[in-house]
Amino acid sequence: MDYDHYRAIDFRRDQAVLHVTLNRPDTLNAIDDDLDEDLSHLFEDIAGDRDTRVVVLTGAGRAFSAGGDIESMQQLIDEPQRFLNGIARGKRLIFSLLDCPQPVIAKINGPAMGLGATLALFCDVSFATREALIGDPHVKVGFVAGDGGAVIWPQLIGYARAKEYLLTGKSLTGEEAARIGLINHAVAAGELDGAVDEFAQRLARGAARAIQWTKLAINIGLKQLAHSILDASFAYEALSNQTTDHREAVDAFREKRKPRFTGE
Repeated sequence: MDYDHYRAIDFRRDQAVLHVTLNRPDTLNAIDDDLDEDLSHLFEDIAGDRDTRVVVLTGAGRAFSAGGDIESMQQLIDEPQRFLNGIARGKRLIFSLLDCPQPVIAKINGPAMGLGATLALFCDVSFATREALIGDPHVKVGFVAGDGGAVIWPQLIGYARAKEYLLTGKSLTGEEAARIGLINHAVAAGELDGAVDEFAQRLARGAARAIQWTKLAINIGLKQLAHSILDASFAYEALSNQTTDHREAVDAFREKRKPRFTGE
């Protein structure tokens, strides 16, 4: 499989394990246009890669992914059609990850926020450093948590806890996330690579078809939920894109001040 056409993602192969790295370290791997486009077909390409049995997904530098890029948010406000065009890519990302037969391990090496958290949490198994921050702060920028958070958080930690985190935008550490079941494992930063590599090779040595088909069977329920929730949550997020509060949040971020929300 040829991955040379990717602009914002790097690839490294270790036998049957494909290491996939979001490569925008200067912006904490925030999702810009290039990374958004790459992600929209990443897992479809991997699904057809016969040399890959296991995928490890991580971020370059000190973050997994900071989520939405603030400049991209301003573009979406100025050109609402861009948001509507992006909905199809967002749905394609979620469903292609769920349909990708190879197990995908999230290696959360630093902050995983917003869409970055959604991406990590939809992976099949997740490892994080104990200090890594994980959160979905959509509401803090006047946005609906529409890109998948409303689907996956309740399934991992229950509705009560999911509402607490999604309605406040509060983040939690990798250690806290592992304790409540949001992720699988939290380890010391110096142990992350080794722990992930050991687990990835364990899966790679297993019965590939049995592992892949078990993953796909488990994900049937998640796909049904995603089908029933994503259209509505994306629609609500599109509406929130045009609110006064969202514009205020973007302005406040640029001006390095706290937003003054009015409920409009």
